[in-house]
Amino acid sequence: MKTYFQRIGQSLMLPIATLPAAAILVGIGNYLPKAWILSRFLINGGDVVLNNLALLFAVGLAVGMSTNKDGAAAIAGVVAYLVPVSMLKPTGTNGLANLLAINASAAQPAFRQINNNVLFGIAAGLIAAALYNKFHEVKLPMALSFFSGKRLVPILAAFVMLIVTAVMYFVWPFFYDAIVLFATSISKLGFVGAGLYGFFNRLLIPTGLHHALNSVFWFNVAGINDIGNFWASKGIKGVTGMYEAGFFPIMMFGLPAGAYAIYRNALPERKKETGSLMLAGAFASFFTGVTEPLEFSFMFVAWPLYVLHAVFMGLSLGFAALMHWTASFSFSGGLVDYLLSFRMPLANQPYMLIVQGVVMAGIYYFGFDFAIKKFDLKTPGREPLAEPAEDAPAVATADGDDKYMKQAKRIYAAIGGHDNISVINNCTTRLRLQLKDTGKVDQAAVKAAGVPGLNILDVHNIHIVIGTEVQFVAEALQQLDDGRVSATPQPELALAGAGGTESADTTATVEQPSVATVAKTTILHAPATGTLMPISDVADETFAQKLLGDGFAVEPTNNEVVAPVSGEVTSIFPTKHALGLKTASGLEILLHMGINTVEMNGTPFDLHVETGDQIAAGSAVATVDLDAIKAAGKATTMMVVITNMDQVDHFEMNQTKTVAAGDIIGAAE
Repeated sequence: MKTYFQRIGQSLMLPIATLPAAAILVGIGNYLPKAWILSRFLINGGDVVLNNLALLFAVGLAVGMSTNKDGAAAIAGVVAYLVPVSMLKPTGTNGLANLLAINASAAQPAFRQINNNVLFGIAAGLIAAALYNKFHEVKLPMALSFFSGKRLVPILAAFVMLIVTAVMYFVWPFFYDAIVLFATSISKLGFVGAGLYGFFNRLLIPTGLHHALNSVFWFNVAGINDIGNFWASKGIKGVTGMYEAGFFPIMMFGLPAGAYAIYRNALPERKKETGSLMLAGAFASFFTGVTEPLEFSFMFVAWPLYVLHAVFMGLSLGFAALMHWTASFSFSGGLVDYLLSFRMPLANQPYMLIVQGVVMAGIYYFGFDFAIKKFDLKTPGREPLAEPAEDAPAVATADGDDKYMKQAKRIYAAIGGHDNISVINNCTTRLRLQLKDTGKVDQAAVKAAGVPGLNILDVHNIHIVIGTEVQFVAEALQQLDDGRVSATPQPELALAGAGGTESADTTATVEQPSVATVAKTTILHAPATGTLMPISDVADETFAQKLLGDGFAVEPTNNEVVAPVSGEVTSIFPTKHALGLKTASGLEILLHMGINTVEMNGTPFDLHVETGDQIAAGSAVATVDLDAIKAAGKATTMMVVITNMDQVDHFEMNQTKTVAAGDIIGAAE
């Protein structure tokens, strides 16, 4: 359940990332004279984003929580949001007043808070994602086949949300009253409530659940809508923005000062390494308000220090609220947002937040310094240098690798590679990985890759803090896992279908290339009857780009598959869709039956050979149910790939278009 909420927090970062655009437009508009049409133009443009935030949340969650982040899930999210919101809001052609034939003013207050309510956006996105995950592969009867699969999901979303709308008509008023009671209970505490909010905001960071708390105070869930009201200039000066103002002194001054204290307490031999880490984290915190690289560096290795940090955050928010110093952010409490909000009409003495920041810097430095020394906390740089493991995984880098790929390769090896990876995701600053077994992670090697910290949540989930450039490392890591980029000096042949669809538990390896060069010509035969094509024409980038080697393919017209060469069967995939063959001259051949057929778990394949068998070219190796493959929406292409092309001097194939199983179609020497 905790992982599910963490995924929600991660998915929310996509729509939240649009807020800086709104802040820039509104901020610049407020810096210009209000009489200028350009000023109003920019402000109105920013308000478009803010006034549709709930819809953005619906789309972001629908995409982020769906299995393959497909556009159909996004459309379902839009439908799932519009149906209840349009029908339950009092006004409008489809609104509640028209439905019940009442005056809009007679509707309950709860329904007047429906429009742009992010809670509805969140619920709609989660429902849409759940519908997509369950029904996006459903196949309807032939007469309705057009509406099968992904097209079915938005249709189901419309019907499901009609039911949800009916239920919410009765439930929402009670739920709304409870939310308002919770929020107003804290908000009525004034500066004390702001302080409590700041304290719990930091404590929930490790779980990712702080987004749920933030939504109550920052957005229009319970009517507080601190961010929206501030940037729309709707509220009370000195009050609106009180749940954000106290972040600026911490993120711009306090945490960087704490980072300096950590650096000062590092061992002499580790100061250079620690200084680099702390400087990068402090820079991100000051300019952008992204604090996770710093926080995760000591959150778990020195947790009492993190609790102290949460207390300081509460003090900062409480004191700023007490003094009625207000400013707001659209993304986080860094310098960029501070400057944008400085000229907003509701900003109240925002310059005093700098004074408060200087004071907080002193509190953080001396507080952290005292705690580290008093309790001998093992903050970064205070642990002895670890001896490199003798059996550390080999990591190969290429001349063309950028810094993200180099770091990804080191992380990839340290977490166990393809065999141990289930899911690769990321949020704003962290890799969020699902592994087969986190116990196999070499934590020292991960840290040696230059990451600020890592957090093993359970046996399957791990977070690795990268920083604001995490997206590029995640993409490089995905390329390694898909097999598009080699991760080891002498990589085993990890066979992948389109988009890397081979899973770790169905991976088989073909023997490493022979040292001896292929000494004589090997005749290659068609594996099936059908249309011959070069490997570059195959509808799969892994094969078409010859990442596994050169070869050819046949689009089959019957179910019988034969051996393309004479030799030994060296490997058979557990899912039966691929065979590894080796000729007497050392040529290594992959026979891959269909594209993405690994997902069919062997059901269309009836193999006639076993590992170790000696077979002749043209002899039967499998009977394949082509109709079943096509019904599953997959290609039936039969591919023959020479996987040790570095041992081949010359390869050619003839130009025949139509071939019969066993026909000679080329040679390698």
